[in-house]
Amino acid sequence: MDHHMPRIVPIKPEDMDGAQRRLYDNIISGPRGGMGGPFQAWMRSPIFGDRAQAVGEYCRFNSVLEPRLSELAILITARHWTSQFEWYAHAPIAQKSGLSPEIIAAIQCREVPKFTKPDESVVYNFCTELYLKSTVSDATYEQAKQYLGEQGLVDLVGILGYYAMVSMTLNVFEMPLPDGVQPPLD
Repeated sequence: MDHHMPRIVPIKPEDMDGAQRRLYDNIISGPRGGMGGPFQAWMRSPIFGDRAQAVGEYCRFNSVLEPRLSELAILITARHWTSQFEWYAHAPIAQKSGLSPEIIAAIQCREVPKFTKPDESVVYNFCTELYLKSTVSDATYEQAKQYLGEQGLVDLVGILGYYAMVSMTLNVFEMPLPDGVQPPLD
């Protein structure tokens, strides 16, 4: 994979049609403030892209999960899909949100982290079980429900689904890392 050239060429704002411009304006004016990640790919389907970016805005900025836990789920997803850009973008956010560098490094190396906070362990177990088995056991579900509540569980599944879609988009369209950045995942 060429880490500098995406499979699709970014569209310049002056070359966008009306729907693309609305998507662009919604992303730029929102909390992200930039067009990195999947957004240039989604420009090819701007109605889909606008709906997807709105879901992503909720998942990232408005979920009932505290950022430390949502970022943990995002990193698990990035690692699962070996999504270089997703990891690059979210590992610093995860650390800033309170996830320990040791946990981040363990996930990066595909090792089981040593958790000191039970809610992090619960989220990790839920996410990894869901990715490995395509479902979760009753015990895993009940434990996660105890820590996160029902809305938290819905939001967690939404975060996993949204960032899996983002990871697939990034991987399929080979959206590049910034110049000079080495791929962080093996």
